[in-house]
Amino acid sequence: MLVHLAKVAIMFGLRSSGGSYEKMRSEYHLDVENPFCPQVTKQIHEHEQESELREQMSGYKRMRRQHQKQLIALENKLKAEMDEHRLKLQKEVETQANNAYIDLEKLAKRHAVQTEKEMKTALADEKKFQQQIVAQQKKELTTFLDNQKKQYKLCKEKIKEEMNEDHSTPKKEKQERLSKHKENMQHTQAEEEAQLLAQQRIFYDRNCRAFKRKVMIKRHDLEQEQIREELNKKRTQKEMEHAMLIRHDESTQELEQRQLKNLQKLRMDLIRLQHQTELENQIEYNNRRERELHRKHVLELRQQPKNLKVLELQIKKQFQDTCKVQTKQYKALRHHQMEVTPKAEHKTVLKALKDEQTRKLAILAEQYEQSINEMMASQALRLDEAQEAECQALRQQLQQEMELLNAYQSKIKMQTEAQHEREQQKLEQKVSLRRAHLEQKIEEELVSLQKERTDRIKHLLERQEREIDTFDLESMRLGFSNLGTLSTLDFPKDDYR
Repeated sequence: MLVHLAKVAIMFGLRSSGGSYEKMRSEYHLDVENPFCPQVTKQIHEHEQESELREQMSGYKRMRRQHQKQLIALENKLKAEMDEHRLKLQKEVETQANNAYIDLEKLAKRHAVQTEKEMKTALADEKKFQQQIVAQQKKELTTFLDNQKKQYKLCKEKIKEEMNEDHSTPKKEKQERLSKHKENMQHTQAEEEAQLLAQQRIFYDRNCRAFKRKVMIKRHDLEQEQIREELNKKRTQKEMEHAMLIRHDESTQELEQRQLKNLQKLRMDLIRLQHQTELENQIEYNNRRERELHRKHVLELRQQPKNLKVLELQIKKQFQDTCKVQTKQYKALRHHQMEVTPKAEHKTVLKALKDEQTRKLAILAEQYEQSINEMMASQALRLDEAQEAECQALRQQLQQEMELLNAYQSKIKMQTEAQHEREQQKLEQKVSLRRAHLEQKIEEELVSLQKERTDRIKHLLERQEREIDTFDLESMRLGFSNLGTLSTLDFPKDDYR
């Protein structure tokens, strides 16, 4: 518009007396650049935006602190739960160990009582056995002596009969022969009695020795039975302990998996909540920016007629100034023409000059109207284009910000999922290593228990074998052999002779 008006002024050969063209253009340019937003209003809007931004950042910080508190609270709760679980398992292990110790103590006491009872029973049986042999031997000795007396009496009567039939032998000689025969019979019976007593003593000693050997073997059997019972008890207790440890490991593994799942679930829930909040804030921010731009455009549209009116008034003033200048120039030209033109032609020259002035003013007015119209159309088009460009730029900016937010949230989600995967793998590795150590411990304890079982049984059998060998050697030194084949309970009741 200003360029066109300048052309109109040049066409009339005019120069601005009310202000330079460049100054007016500069003033118009400043008004067009920021004609609708006063400085105070702009500062108020900027202050409000900064306050909203600070409030939003404070909200983010509060939310993150709250989320961190929730995670720490859950971690502390899970740690307390794990400590309680381990304390419970430790108490169960201690209870199991105490019960096992008490059971072994009871078994040892029961074995001691059983051994003492068996020893007393063996002593009583041995005494009874000895009494049975002594009674039987007394009975046999009595029978033997009775038989000797009968035989002595029969022989004596037989000799008397023979001597009574023999009348040729003197009486004194008969008496001597009878006395001698009595002495021989008494001596023979005394030898037989001594032989019987010696055989009975040997029989008594041999059978008592055999009985002691059998008692010792029975005691050995009892010791073997007791040690087998003790070792079986220990093996059963160890198997129960191992089963309990495996059950503890499985329950601990289940608790660890559940705790990790709960912790990861809370973390993902908090991240989703944070992302949802960020997305809602971004959408709210986008809507606010669009509303602010729309409000700005509405204000610009409302303010546009006023600005155009101001421009139009300024152009009119410039036109009026131009007309005044042209009028002064016309008067000067008319005065000059009057001086150089003959007086008879003054009327014609004045008419021509006035017609020329009127024509030029009409052209200038027409050009003014055309410039005004062009200026209004150009300003409206320029405002529409500027507003459309601002809308497009804002949409692109908001779209980029939304894409950046989505990319950032996707990155955080992927990092969290990768962290969860690493935590899961670490837990699985920890559980696998702990289970391997437990199985190795169980295997080592079973091997140790089996070695203890083998060694104790071996040492017991070797000791018992040494006791039997020592007893048999002592028996052989006493003149008794093959005692293991002799029945001591059903001893023979034969004639000792």
